[in-house]
Amino acid sequence: MPEIKVEIDPEEVGMDSARLERIGTHFQKYVDDGRLPGWSMLVSRENQIVYHAQYGFADIESKSPISQDTLFRIYSMTKPITSVALMILYEEGRVELTDPVSKYIPSFAQPMVFMGGGSNDPTLRPATEPMRIWHLLTHTSGLSYGFLYANPVDTIYRNNGFEWGSPKGLSLAETVDKYAGMPLLFNPGSEWNYSVSTDVLGRVIEVASNMALDEFFRTRIFEPLNMVDSDFYVKESEFERLATLYLRAPEPDLTSRIDFMGDLAKTKPTSPSGGGGLISSLSDYHRFTQMLLNRGELDGTRILGSKTVDYMTENHLPGNKDLQSFGRPIFAETNYDGVGFGLGFSVVIDHRATKSLSSLGQYGWGGAASTTFWVDPLENLTAVFMTQLLPSSSYPIRPQLAQLVYQALID
Repeated sequence: MPEIKVEIDPEEVGMDSARLERIGTHFQKYVDDGRLPGWSMLVSRENQIVYHAQYGFADIESKSPISQDTLFRIYSMTKPITSVALMILYEEGRVELTDPVSKYIPSFAQPMVFMGGGSNDPTLRPATEPMRIWHLLTHTSGLSYGFLYANPVDTIYRNNGFEWGSPKGLSLAETVDKYAGMPLLFNPGSEWNYSVSTDVLGRVIEVASNMALDEFFRTRIFEPLNMVDSDFYVKESEFERLATLYLRAPEPDLTSRIDFMGDLAKTKPTSPSGGGGLISSLSDYHRFTQMLLNRGELDGTRILGSKTVDYMTENHLPGNKDLQSFGRPIFAETNYDGVGFGLGFSVVIDHRATKSLSSLGQYGWGGAASTTFWVDPLENLTAVFMTQLLPSSSYPIRPQLAQLVYQALID
């Protein structure tokens, strides 16, 4: 993998070196007291890396340290990559945002909406609005996640084997047909709910491109951006680079390794998850964020047009509402006041309402194992944080990271 190094004196781009060091000082405590196994992160401004640090272990039990080439399960940080892939097809005229999903996946032609009752005897009625491509991109499709444990529809997902990932042996086509056979939580477009929408989007990409999802990612995004470490699984020759996955545990241990989930990354999936299946490295995801910051281009290679990136990173929730008012609650360590949702990203629409240092138009997302990233066009700044602790709601890592990064700005 490419070497990560600080490329410029932070003061040259309006950041204070001593203040940036507060980031490592703060998160070192997370490792020293057992809350995190280890972490790696970087901050860039004006496409120059101003801060890079890593601390702790990729594997606690063997004392294997986090290093520059450590591989991480990025879970839902896969979603922005899948969204970019869909918009590549949009730019080529092969997909329209208003297309019904059933145009590509016929099993979604007649969705039913949950109206009440329990998971074993739900009351259903036909949806009054077709599920469209933009509904998938914005998580307003009415789909859900089995691991949310928020309503009977989530229970139906679990009863069908969809809590974390898909039942063993299903193809992506078979997986999304199973989703289509389960009730929607609401009529498409009427609410926001975190869901398998982006997994369905992955199948749309396959149908529209006539290419397997992993192949599309490789040829249209990863190879052009020199993202050499990103894939849906880790090859055996690279197993030693893969960080161990941990689960938050009660005191005094605080972490517990969770190999039955972690080891899934070592086998090529039959149903690649566009919503949460990628493994990547800090340097790879940094390159992805720089492409976004540059409005679709990196090192002379253009992935998307600048207008497309601008459009994706605006709020697409009806009435310019935020997630707090339009969305169903999800477990997270932050609230979503002042945060809307675009085509694959959360977007800050009222930075004062967030009660956190942020910028109008800042966008990003995070993963279930406490990874996170954001892109700030106003400050010409990006940040990527990698670790491996489930769930992401364990500690307030994301808001703390934001305040520590932004307090280092001095221009």
